[in-house]
Amino acid sequence: MDKSLIAPCGINCGICSAYLAHINKLPRAKGKITHCSGCRARNKQCALIKGKCTKLSKNRIKFCYDCKKFPCAGIKTLNKRYETYYSVSNIENLLFIETFGIDSFINQQILEYKCHKCDGMISMHNKKCYKCDEVTGWRN
Repeated sequence: MDKSLIAPCGINCGICSAYLAHINKLPRAKGKITHCSGCRARNKQCALIKGKCTKLSKNRIKFCYDCKKFPCAGIKTLNKRYETYYSVSNIENLLFIETFGIDSFINQQILEYKCHKCDGMISMHNKKCYKCDEVTGWRN
């Protein structure tokens, strides 16, 4: 897992359904399977970066925890959605990265999301391995 797959908001793009579909070359299916190369790879196309945070859009900070307003309303909204639907906290991820470093975070994510059948990565969204499970949509 590459450090560039950790988004500024603390979400790990390496376990996102859209990224996993992209790297595993799953066929696109409108409304079901989307493709994404990751937030940092898309630069200013990230939902949080694009026009919502000047510090991120102007590269003044690398991660949201570097901001004096952390956690801002945008991060709290994203956190609530991800905790509710996927049992993932981007705020906890950011605090972990700030405290222990990006390498420790990546190692922890690999331990948690690595497929035990094929060594692929399991999606945080649908809990499926995009290498060895049948994937019909980003949520199922």
